[in-house]
Amino acid sequence: MSLLMDDNRPIFMQIAERIENDIIEGRLPEESQVPSTNQFAAYFQINPATAAKGVNLLVDQGIIYKKRGIGMFVAEGSRIKLMEKRREQFYEEYVIAMIREAQKLGISAEQLAEMIRRGEKGQ
Repeated sequence: MSLLMDDNRPIFMQIAERIENDIIEGRLPEESQVPSTNQFAAYFQINPATAAKGVNLLVDQGIIYKKRGIGMFVAEGSRIKLMEKRREQFYEEYVIAMIREAQKLGISAEQLAEMIRRGEKGQ
């Protein structure tokens, strides 16, 4: 796990996103144990209540669950659920914004598609 980025989002949201990233990237497989709130707090040098808020955000979404007396675990189906959520966010935040900007600049759908293909080739 890398250190938190210095951005304007609340720390608890950054903690939740780090856990999501670890699930999506396979570092936290389904049914594996998630670090405790105290571990997050110590690692990031934050209040345990802040870390708990980030973890509880994912509990509320059904991404992780608590095994009483043992800890938090990644729920079955979480990776797929997170990938779908992130794809929708990608569409809303990047694709729609890109299309709007292309329209302002008079870039056709065909030209935009060609730019994307060119980008895939690393040019």
